[in-house]
Amino acid sequence: MTHRFVTLARQGAVRVIALALPEQLESSEFDTLNDVVRRTIAEAPAGAWVLDLPEVNYMGSSVLGLMVNVRQTVKSAGGTLVLAGLSPRLSEIFRACSLQQLFTITRLRDEAVRRATP
Repeated sequence: MTHRFVTLARQGAVRVIALALPEQLESSEFDTLNDVVRRTIAEAPAGAWVLDLPEVNYMGSSVLGLMVNVRQTVKSAGGTLVLAGLSPRLSEIFRACSLQQLFTITRLRDEAVRRATP
């Protein structure tokens, strides 16, 4: 599945959602992103997931909230979620919001896939 900002792939048993987001999202674009990501996760929330983010340099509060909601959905279902490829700027945003404590974060997608593999 591919959407303007979202690409879904599989690496073995792990589902990978790669995001490529502009610095600013219109509210309608965020609504679409939110729907696509949440529907995708809802298909198998108990599975192994990687959010691959090397094409994302900034996340506003709406997208950060989406990340937290995705984490909670996966965690509640007994699944695994690992984030990969955070830019230095995005890493700083996660630190400033104390989100690095909520997520398992790796530098590279392959490392995230290994960490997420059941």
